[in-house]
Amino acid sequence: MAASAALCLAAAPAARADDPSAKPSPTAKLPSGLYGTKDPAYDGVWRQSVALLAQDTAGVTPARKAVDWLAGQQCPSGGFAPYRADAAAKCDAKTPVDSNATAIAAQALAALGGHGAEVGKAVDWLKSKQNEDGGWAYAPGGPSDANSTSVVIGAFAAAGEKPEDVRSPKGKSAYDALMSFQLGCDAKGVESGAFAYQPDKKGRLAANADATAAAALAGLGKGLALEPLGKDDNEDVTALDCAETDSKDAREPDEAAGGAAAYLASALKKNGHLSALAPGAETPAPDFANTTDAALALAAGGHKDAAEVPLRWLERNSSAWAKGNPAALGSLVLAAHAAGADPHDFGGTDLVRQLNATGPKPEGTQPAKGAPGGQSGDSGDGGVSDSVWWITGVGLVAGVGIGFLMSGRKKT
Repeated sequence: MAASAALCLAAAPAARADDPSAKPSPTAKLPSGLYGTKDPAYDGVWRQSVALLAQDTAGVTPARKAVDWLAGQQCPSGGFAPYRADAAAKCDAKTPVDSNATAIAAQALAALGGHGAEVGKAVDWLKSKQNEDGGWAYAPGGPSDANSTSVVIGAFAAAGEKPEDVRSPKGKSAYDALMSFQLGCDAKGVESGAFAYQPDKKGRLAANADATAAAALAGLGKGLALEPLGKDDNEDVTALDCAETDSKDAREPDEAAGGAAAYLASALKKNGHLSALAPGAETPAPDFANTTDAALALAAGGHKDAAEVPLRWLERNSSAWAKGNPAALGSLVLAAHAAGADPHDFGGTDLVRQLNATGPKPEGTQPAKGAPGGQSGDSGDGGVSDSVWWITGVGLVAGVGIGFLMSGRKKT
């Protein structure tokens, strides 16, 4: 998701014209197991996976048909496309499988359990698409980017793999690629520690909040579903240590994640949210997606106080953005849960209840993961969502943060 529809549309090229499964008719009946009612062509798997991950962390047992729909989207190769209108149709060379849909689906299915075969096939597919530099592109064959590499690292972690052990034919690991996108101590001011989406044509790196939030999670070897922070869990945010060396080869992934967290915390200090400049706009607007991403990333590093800054802002301002949107609601649930907050009472809003209402009625509730005694979420049905696809290779994206959590290159 992006801060505005204009930003999304400018960043998202048209779907493949030769792939009918990617362009369902706006009037076509959507699967009953799918979350949201808007066109899922570009984010169906992503929004479904985020919704299922959020429900699982909140102690909600999703409807079986919702989980079955996600598992049924997988191609025999192990990869996932953003959406296949006819899951029974044969996957072929024109099926737009990508690293982001595959990685997020693997995270969701691993968390839910009972889908070891599907997760294993997804992980094997991802390994087969690793670039020589150790990273991943959105679409196989493209240059690696920080966001795709990060969500794939999260998939490996969820599947019980050690990301540092997944290496390309040239011996490069996922972290070798990820570290290459970080701005070091020679960056200007507060940008030290930030991550770029990709280097530009001259090899220069530009700080990108979207990529930084994604890399902050990946550097810690984590995906989107996290254990909640306790009441007394609160690590200080510290900038990159530039006293000894600024060699990226010498920097450990968790140290890189700490630098990313410092960049995000600094960017949030002024008004509690991140901003983005939509095409044609004269002034930046609040970026709800990246602000949510930042809250999750800070919570992942144990930075409770820092994470509460964007969460408090989101409590006051995100209701219109998230209403009826399963990806947005799911991401808010994940961020609130990770920070030790109650997603059932997010500024007076029951995010879990609203999320449940965007899809098929859940089978039941149980204690939330990591919560003593747990919480019960109300179940519901119906709902709406908004979606637009993001894909790599768009020049505009490299300089604008657009919210990896919301859709992993699919913005609403």
